[in-house]
Amino acid sequence: MDIRRTGEPANRITLVLIGDGYTADQQELFQEQADRAWRALMEIEPFRSYQSYFNIRRVDVVSPVAGIAETENHSRRAATPLGMHFWCEGTARLLCADEPTTARYAGNGQGPQYLIALANSSEYGGAGGTGVTTLAGGSPDAGRIIQHEIGHTVGDLGDEYDTAPDDADYPNLSTVDADDMARTHVKWWRWLGALSPEGGGPVGTYRSANGIYRPTADSVMRTLGGSYNLPSREAILEQLYRRIGPMDPPEPAAGAVAGRPRLHIRPLPLAGTRQLQVQWRVDGVLTAPQGPDPNWLDTSTLPVRPGKDVKVTATVRDTTDWVRDETFRSQHMTKTVTWTLKG
Repeated sequence: MDIRRTGEPANRITLVLIGDGYTADQQELFQEQADRAWRALMEIEPFRSYQSYFNIRRVDVVSPVAGIAETENHSRRAATPLGMHFWCEGTARLLCADEPTTARYAGNGQGPQYLIALANSSEYGGAGGTGVTTLAGGSPDAGRIIQHEIGHTVGDLGDEYDTAPDDADYPNLSTVDADDMARTHVKWWRWLGALSPEGGGPVGTYRSANGIYRPTADSVMRTLGGSYNLPSREAILEQLYRRIGPMDPPEPAAGAVAGRPRLHIRPLPLAGTRQLQVQWRVDGVLTAPQGPDPNWLDTSTLPVRPGKDVKVTATVRDTTDWVRDETFRSQHMTKTVTWTLKG
């Protein structure tokens, strides 16, 4: 069922929350834990500011047994619908689910979606970066776990802690230091020297014990409860904008329009005072909307001469300073629609 709908699924990312190991009598427990999990995710930037980009859907799955396999031999693995179990790939806290089965329970969404499976367990554990993000729904750290694991899934981020594999094929990991990065324009070179918010410190190249460089001394990809550093925030936003656009379809639809209607664009709203930038042009000339709401333009006041068409455009642009790749901003974070008023 939809538990939070901010817009049409075709232009939203749907987070699908699915439970495993919750019996019929424990469905209310799952619903409470699922609610806490997605709300915790929306407490951390950039998800907090961009929370209207997400719809939330919950799938209630009744398990014949309570709990999941928590021992290395997975003796109860087949008993729960999603087959969730700890000790995935031999790691105690790595929590896995049967991905094809989880996808069947989730169903096909109209737009992009991410699957989040909650295990009925109070143990510490989770996983991200695959088809299903997992977390132990009853863990005291569940909220912090999802904040970390969804960074793998949505932003394609790598672990920044010392014992992580020495794999730098992620936007927040590098094999080169700041000097080489600035010289060759790779990885987070645009961010070098910038001060990450929320105590993240200056962006540079910090060497982990595994020999891989990370952008800041600490972050949520290194320590639970931290924040995403600036290169990671940019990576997350870029992945969002690769899947959805900055505005919903305008009213009326773009193209030739009869009469002199009010034109309405629908940029996706942000949480807080800053919103997406809206610019109107009439025959290429920048035009201010008549009222305080920049999303409307009343064309009845425009000078349209008989026999001469007038072109009206509206451009929506995300001007956030959490993105410094201006080419990406122009290609994916900016959208223009055009109407033709017939003279």
